[in-house]
Amino acid sequence: MTWFLPFEAIAALRFLREGLAQTVLIIVGVSVGVAVIVFMSALLAGLQANFIRRVLSTQAHIVLVPHREESRPLFASQGLVTLPTVQKRAQRLRSIDQWQKVRDTVQALPDVLVVSPTASGPAFAVRGDANRSITLTGIDPDRYFRIVDIPSQIVAGSARVTSEDILIGTELASDLGVAVGDKIRISTASGASQTLTVSGIFDLGNKGANQRTTVVGLRTAQSLLNLIGGVSSIDVTIADVYAAKTIADVIESSTGVQADSWIETNQQFFTAVRSQTIANYAIRGFVALSVALGIASVLVVSVVQRSREIGILRAMGASRGQMMRLFLIQGGLVAFAGSLLGAVLARGVLLVWQTFARNPDGTQMFPVEIGPDLVILAAVIATVVGLIAAIMPALRASRLDPVVAIRG
Repeated sequence: MTWFLPFEAIAALRFLREGLAQTVLIIVGVSVGVAVIVFMSALLAGLQANFIRRVLSTQAHIVLVPHREESRPLFASQGLVTLPTVQKRAQRLRSIDQWQKVRDTVQALPDVLVVSPTASGPAFAVRGDANRSITLTGIDPDRYFRIVDIPSQIVAGSARVTSEDILIGTELASDLGVAVGDKIRISTASGASQTLTVSGIFDLGNKGANQRTTVVGLRTAQSLLNLIGGVSSIDVTIADVYAAKTIADVIESSTGVQADSWIETNQQFFTAVRSQTIANYAIRGFVALSVALGIASVLVVSVVQRSREIGILRAMGASRGQMMRLFLIQGGLVAFAGSLLGAVLARGVLLVWQTFARNPDGTQMFPVEIGPDLVILAAVIATVVGLIAAIMPALRASRLDPVVAIRG
């Protein structure tokens, strides 16, 4: 029943039914375009999320460290002494001044999730004749494991961290020839050393990290690195990883401690992520343009084919505004129907992709989901594009002279 529809909608539906072949072809074209937009958007979003998850799975979003020590000019009794060469100062391992206060200040910020103090520095792992350079990281397990999920990456033993335990990577375990329960000696440049028991072996998915990274209790690292009561850095995670640079600036201005965001320390990776985002927008734009041109071309042909009907409608009293709205409705209906079909098509393509795109071990490559917000956005974009594409044919139809149109 169409008695409740306005004249323009009734005429638009009739035109679409009478030119059914053209209508079907353009709806299929729109649906393919929308499917490409939805599928590519979901795929790139899933790819970016997977990249970021992998990069940030072994590091904090923001790391607070002491400012670098700089060489200062010498002052004589009568002024500044100018030296021919100012040698840069060697950077010694230092603690963050009043780190407990800094930790509490950062934790109070609304966007901060976890704050974990760490004592980290270079050391040597020795077992028999084997000697390897390592990075010794002292942690508070309750906090640190909420930033770097080492327990889920344990391949042998457990993630137990006490004053006598140490967690090491798979490559280091192989180099030293140790297993869970064996003892290794940790020595540092300060001359301190301690024998620790391997309580767990982890795999971070990176050979270099597995060769260097070791995890011990915070107090153990403080003692070995001569940082009694101090910490060399404070790790921070936040809710929105893309806001890391902004929040790092806020932390630095409020605490006076240098705050490095993951965006600054992974510039090349972040540039690649931004390039993917730009490429995604470019794909959407070109596909939307092709959809607009397809809708516009079909409606222009429809105006030419139906010029006599348009002339009769104008002679019967239809206004130019009504004729314009008639073709705008056609463009909007075609685009909306195509967007719904395109969302279904994108879902089907996604299911096929998830079936065949697998890791060598048979697991899913990375999660990709088509959320309702993406479908709604695609439908809105397609409908708006359809209305815009229909403007030119609608203007042409509204400007037809009734007498000339009826005469053909």
